[in-house]
Amino acid sequence: MRTKTLKKNKINVVTLGCSKNVYDSEVLMGQLKANNKEVVHEEEGNIVVINTCGFIANAKEESINTILEYVKKKEAGDVDKVFVTGCLSERYKPDLQKEIPSVDQYFGTTELPGLLKALGADYKHELIGERVTTTPKNYAYFKIAEGCDRPCSFCAIPIMRGKHKSTPIEELVIEAEKLAANGVKELILIAQDLTYYGLDLYKKRNLAELLQELVKVDGIEWIRLHYAFPTGFPMEVLEVMKNEPKVCNYIDIPLQHISDSILKSMRRGTTKAKTTKLLEDFRAAVPDMTIRTTLIVGYPGETQEDYEILREWVREMRFERLGCFTYSHEENTHAYNLEDDVPEEVKMERANEIMEIQSQISWELNQQKIGKEFKVVIDRKEGSYFVGRTEFDSPDVDNEVLINAEEGYLRTGEFAHVKITAAEDFDLYAEVV
Repeated sequence: MRTKTLKKNKINVVTLGCSKNVYDSEVLMGQLKANNKEVVHEEEGNIVVINTCGFIANAKEESINTILEYVKKKEAGDVDKVFVTGCLSERYKPDLQKEIPSVDQYFGTTELPGLLKALGADYKHELIGERVTTTPKNYAYFKIAEGCDRPCSFCAIPIMRGKHKSTPIEELVIEAEKLAANGVKELILIAQDLTYYGLDLYKKRNLAELLQELVKVDGIEWIRLHYAFPTGFPMEVLEVMKNEPKVCNYIDIPLQHISDSILKSMRRGTTKAKTTKLLEDFRAAVPDMTIRTTLIVGYPGETQEDYEILREWVREMRFERLGCFTYSHEENTHAYNLEDDVPEEVKMERANEIMEIQSQISWELNQQKIGKEFKVVIDRKEGSYFVGRTEFDSPDVDNEVLINAEEGYLRTGEFAHVKITAAEDFDLYAEVV
């Protein structure tokens, strides 16, 4: 017998794609740990599980390259087994099995019990909220629902994630309590669509009630809302945000476009007038709210006029945070039947111009923060700076607050009160007060 087979297996989980995938990897790792398996995240291991993304072309390419990289390692004898799970595997399993047969097994997004079995583990139903978090200790992504019932023409998520399915409030409270007991101070609520939360379970949109239960959890200091859909937004959430200090004055609401003809083709169920009114209502209800949005340029049929409507609206709305992406033509979506007729270079020009406008807006808004004081959480130390965030900033995508580490010691994962001394378009500099 080769000595190689006598060594203890170490399972390396590799995560690609969005925060929902981060969460799924953490649940997988929690299950493996409960089965007494040695599990690591993106370190060396002789068994590899790749949690893939299949959302748009770039993400699919990264997922495939990562699979090929580990298949090569398997062929070289550096790893023993390679398993693939997640959205790419859900969407393209037959193609992947044919094109990359060296992978031991492929699993879709709902096949966790099968994946665990392949890894020599049992799926433990009783493990509500048990996860091995891979984010810095002070925050965790907190998935409140899976799947999506929206009919957006450009989006492949329903193909990969299925119909909307809310997690019951009582289960989420247990999970939040366990995270708090492990030192998590900030919950970043995620779902394909927060707005829809509760409709399937409680026959009404129940995000406000969920927030009211989560704020009671000791140890949780910030609760942040990501990925709310504009149509049918439950306005009582704004009351909770205004009245509950733990709920950050922050919302991520992907709007995608604003030209009425494009919104109609995208099947977004709204108009420019309705969207603008919604944002005005947000700002009237919670005046210091930070609104983050994402936009798509180069959607099929987007004319120069459509683009200019979007561009001028971005100037007018002065979003605190904004990301802009070029349209990706995805098979099996409704928009795939349309001609992908905006040239790639035009898509890039439009996206770059929007981001230049946003960069200037961000710089101007940040200048207004100089001299003001904020509560920040310290995420990490980098070089000669402690790096923190205000309640108006989400990890990895928003502003960071840089505090000179030579002027005093701060603990990562803890909160500090700081005064902003200087500001750039996406970085703030501060001193402790």
